[in-house]
Amino acid sequence: MNSINRRSVLLAGLGAAGAGALAACSGGSGSGGGNALVNPSGSAVAATEKKRKGTGRRHELTLTAAPAMIDLGGGVMPKTWAFDGRTPGNEVRLSVGDTLVAELSNQLPNKTTTSIHWHGITLRNDMDGVPPATQTAVRAGSTFTYRFIADAPGTYFFHPHVGVQLDRGLYAPLIVEDPKETLDYDDEWVVLLDDWVDGVTGTPDQVFAELKRGMGGMAMGESAGPSSGSSGMEGHDMGDMDGMAMDGDPASPSASASSGGMSMRFMLMGAESDLLGGDAGDVKYPHHLINGRVAADPDVYTGKPGKKVRLRIINAGGDTAYRVALGDHRMTVTHTDGFPVQHREVDALLVGMGERYDVLVTLGDGVFPLVALAEGKNANGLALVRTGSGRGPKATVRPKELDGMIMSASELRAADDVRLAAAKTDVIHQIKLTGGMDKYNWAINGTPFDMNDPDANPILIEEGQRVRLDFVNDTDMWHPMHLHGHTYQLGEAGPRKDTSIVLPKKRLSVFFDADNPGQWMLHCHNAYHGEAGMMANVAYRA
Repeated sequence: MNSINRRSVLLAGLGAAGAGALAACSGGSGSGGGNALVNPSGSAVAATEKKRKGTGRRHELTLTAAPAMIDLGGGVMPKTWAFDGRTPGNEVRLSVGDTLVAELSNQLPNKTTTSIHWHGITLRNDMDGVPPATQTAVRAGSTFTYRFIADAPGTYFFHPHVGVQLDRGLYAPLIVEDPKETLDYDDEWVVLLDDWVDGVTGTPDQVFAELKRGMGGMAMGESAGPSSGSSGMEGHDMGDMDGMAMDGDPASPSASASSGGMSMRFMLMGAESDLLGGDAGDVKYPHHLINGRVAADPDVYTGKPGKKVRLRIINAGGDTAYRVALGDHRMTVTHTDGFPVQHREVDALLVGMGERYDVLVTLGDGVFPLVALAEGKNANGLALVRTGSGRGPKATVRPKELDGMIMSASELRAADDVRLAAAKTDVIHQIKLTGGMDKYNWAINGTPFDMNDPDANPILIEEGQRVRLDFVNDTDMWHPMHLHGHTYQLGEAGPRKDTSIVLPKKRLSVFFDADNPGQWMLHCHNAYHGEAGMMANVAYRA
């Protein structure tokens, strides 16, 4: 096995903006007033945990979250926060049914609280790592031990669920192996994608502070730099642009809104993607990483021609979808978000934040670029596959496969053994995605999530129900929607997933069985949209 230097993800922290309720709709959700909710540590959660089949084996580790200076290659050495001094953190690998016992030691500065969310894992609710909904945030200088059975094989990862810590260096892959694995391959390579800003041009908190001012009431100044011209503005929901001035230097710390204009230090203009339905993203990232390395100094996988390798691709980014291809190779998609699909051979994959794909490739002879094109952002991450002699390509290489057959989840079908059994739908909730760049007021059903009152007006479900969620995207931007504690199925026969892209002005219906009691976040996995309030509590009635 190759040792892998992995890199960062930060999950959108929890909504800060506004008070209020998430209205769920149809099928009997509503204000939640007078509705008793299942407690994250209650008897219903404990009873479900007892049903999980365990091996009795324990995988114990300590994860220390602390400031670190990390080496991203090419002389790029930012100060960030990381687990155990490296980004990505060390891979965690265990087998189905094993119990993970992970002690989080919070050594972050300035009394910063944190947590760990185990992204994609169907686990007990009080171990989900979402303060204050499922646990108290872990205070600086203290510890918290996560303990749960990992009962589903697959490719997962973990990251904080506080503020915009998702967009720092606190993340790592989590691989749950299946002892009954039927795939035939010779080796594995975990491929962790990330967009990086921390310690280079600013911090994620500074990014969010700029974004949340919104774009209403601003005017285009004469001094706008070449990267912030008006040609790409139509991708954003801009509203009234009167009074806005942009700084021509994207990294200039001197620009401020104090004069009535607005800094454009971090905000990205003109990011357009047909695959994403228009606006591709909000944030200017100076680097896009694969396994913690910049494109100019890439990570290298060394193998032999003819060998079959399983790539486990994880998008740990904060604001970037990636189009992924391996030059001169086709990929066979076998899994998404941990669950098997009917195999499909493709040239490239579209991977939104929080999504994971497993693919098989049979290696050719030579040196080949694995490119993660930052969709709509005219930038890319790069890693190399080396099976023979030869020089590596330039950092800006664009293999032809990027423009070949591009697969997204909606075109896949669940494998027969994981497809949901036919059942009558018991409850339907409309999940309307609302907001825009004008006021940066991202929300679900028009109301931003209130982390000071996380159980207010939940989207109510009951244990044993077949639930349908109808995502209705009323915005001009795409959103990768992630449900904690469950996997859902896209439509009647689509793949099983926990994170799915919902395109602008489009609708996506998903189904899941309510078989894991608790209170579970449903949110956009764009770190900044989630923090602004595009989040809801899907809660079981007690």
